[in-house]
Formats: sequence, structure tokens, C-alpha cells
Amino acid sequence: MYFLKRLLTWWNSQTLGTQIYTARKGQKVGEDEQGNIYYQTADTKRRWVIYNGESEASRVSPDWHGWLHFTWNDPPTKTPLKHKAWEKPHQENLTGTSAAYAPAGSIRAATPVARTDYEAWQPE
Repeated sequence: MYFLKRLLTWWNSQTLGTQIYTARKGQKVGEDEQGNIYYQTADTKRRWVIYNGESEASRVSPDWHGWLHFTWNDPPTKTPLKHKAWEKPHQENLTGTSAAYAPAGSIRAATPVARTDYEAWQPE
């Protein structure tokens, strides 16, 4: 079962084809704080990431995202980006999880606020 999962699905780390390609052509460039590993080919024309766990693009930090998309040439392991004091640390997309943002008044909020600024329409 594990073999078929690796062979046919891309959302569980890497497929067998990606693993073979990475072993043959990939040069490890670095690893981020989440355990994702970044590779490139010897001619630096292709760059990719092998996720540590579920493949979720929002788990790639902005530093590595820029390198993957050729915004800058040097990876963050070689030339780290300068961060401002007001920047928050990278956080993956939490949409669809219990940790997703729920504004005041939302039915998803932990304690929904009772609304008194309108009266719901009731058919007669």
C-alpha cells in the first residue's frame, strides 16, 4: 500500500519519479526550519522542494519562495534575507483549520458575539 501511495500521489511528500529524478540530477541546496529540503540541477535551471510531510505550498517561507521562483540567485543558506523588526515569522496558510482567523461576530469564533445592531427579517 505504501509503495502505491508513493508511486501515485504527490501530496504525501514526493512521488517515486521525483525521488529518482532528485537522486540522479538533484544537488541539495539547503533545508528550512520545517524540514523541507531544496534542490537544484547542476546547471541551476531547475529548482524544487521536497516537503517534509504533506505537500502544502504555503509551508515554503518567503525566503525560499523567492529562490525557488528565481527572484534571487543565492539561496537563503548562502545569502540570508534581512528582515525588519516588524515582520512576523512565516506561518503556513491556516484556512480550513481550527486555527484559521475568525472575526468577531463570526459563527466560527470561539465565543460568538450577540448582535444587537440589526433585527433579522421574519416572513409573515
